[in-house]
Amino acid sequence: MNIAIYPGTFDPITNGHLDIIERAVKMFDKVIVTIARNSSKNPLFSDKERIKMIREAVKEWSQVEVDSFEGLLVDYARKRKASVILRGLRAISDFEYEFQLALTNRKLNDEVETVFLMPSEKYTYLNSTIVREIARLGGDVSDFVPPVVKTAFVLKFRK
Repeated sequence: MNIAIYPGTFDPITNGHLDIIERAVKMFDKVIVTIARNSSKNPLFSDKERIKMIREAVKEWSQVEVDSFEGLLVDYARKRKASVILRGLRAISDFEYEFQLALTNRKLNDEVETVFLMPSEKYTYLNSTIVREIARLGGDVSDFVPPVVKTAFVLKFRK
């Protein structure tokens, strides 16, 4: 089975992330969307909330699994028998950081390849930080996130 892991913070999952997942399910037997727990980040949504939102957003794709992990991504990939790490590239500015991560992961485990996917051009500017700020300030995030996330924002920022 050809298994790919799509790691991220997903705080929250956006339509740009979903665009990458949609592309990935056409290429891999199984795609594991996994929340990378990072103690240096302070997410708006808990792991449990993010997993619930992601599961709802990807429910149409039977080959997508949602999970979370802590530790080295290459160790998690080995444990899940994944041969590919998926990363989205929105702009040239993403490339240098992602390239460094890919080379480091290859050094740690040369059996896992990193595959870069570019989202549709309509999502190249989109990231979770911008979406959180729009929602926090009361803006309409309908064009940027799936309905489950919009609802979560309403509940989170209710005054």
